Amino acid sequence: MDRVTITEASQVAEARRRAVAAAQAIGFDETAAGRVALVVTELSTNIVKYGVPGEILVGTYEDATGSGVEILALDKGPGFSDLGSALRDGHSTGGSAGEGLGAVRRLSDAFDIASRPGTGTAVLARLSGVRPATADGTAAFGAVTVPLRGETANGDAYAVRERPDGWTAIVADGLGHGPEAAKASQEALSLFHHHRDKPPGAILSAIHAGLPQTRGGAVSVASLNRDAGILTFAGIGNVLGAVVSGAVTKRTVSLAGTAGHAARRIQEFEYPMRRDDVFVLCSDGIATGWSLDAYPGIAAAHPSLVAGLIYRDFARARDDATVLVVRGDAS
Repeated sequence: MDRVTITEASQVAEARRRAVAAAQAIGFDETAAGRVALVVTELSTNIVKYGVPGEILVGTYEDATGSGVEILALDKGPGFSDLGSALRDGHSTGGSAGEGLGAVRRLSDAFDIASRPGTGTAVLARLSGVRPATADGTAAFGAVTVPLRGETANGDAYAVRERPDGWTAIVADGLGHGPEAAKASQEALSLFHHHRDKPPGAILSAIHAGLPQTRGGAVSVASLNRDAGILTFAGIGNVLGAVVSGAVTKRTVSLAGTAGHAARRIQEFEYPMRRDDVFVLCSDGIATGWSLDAYPGIAAAHPSLVAGLIYRDFARARDDATVLVVRGDAS
């Protein structure tokens, strides 16, 4: 994802430029790119007026709901005490051209927001190139993935393979950061796709065997059998997972080592996972003590918004950072 730090008004134009460039790169026409420009202008202007410092993250998405541009606006400002008023269409939060968050919601094909007084605000907006008359499907997963500041290559990578009976997911974190780390994580994803029909332990073994010519890294693979309600997990290194079930967060076990170079053993572990649970998988650019406790019930939100909250509150400044969130009811 592309990231723009927002601390003052001149950065609004930079956020808009990058978002429009992302939209045009995937074929948005002038009208659709104009909607993207309005949305990112409103969101970044809100940060300038009420939430500095904040961030605008821009990426693309492709899943059962369609494809397009995804925008996350994240800040640690005062938050909203009355979301209903803030979301009323035409209610301006600061006199910007878009006339408020209600306009952002109206212009977006998918929209979600989390805000509490004193904790800041996180807003998700997804926009497709050709707006469907109705939204079909539910987003099964969402992610935030950004490189270390100052780097253009992201040493982290993720993928999700949806199946009729569940899904299989991976997060790979190439050792260190920069182009060589990115090469390792992309090779891990290539091997994941080649062996994606196998159990997590077998996939991880194939990745470990296939990475010796790279610098290697930390890799974790998880697979949900939805009908059985069982998540199977296998990990090498510090890409850590957790099943969030209501107020309870169950951390998964990942074994020490570096995929491609040193792994004393590869072992699968099983965890119960219900349809209304979510699975979270984070690279070590996210603090291990992350928690969703500050936002009760947030697991029911759009998975990209959940990923954005974890990233905003727990990202470390010294590494690439990835948060993948997959729903238990994904199909």
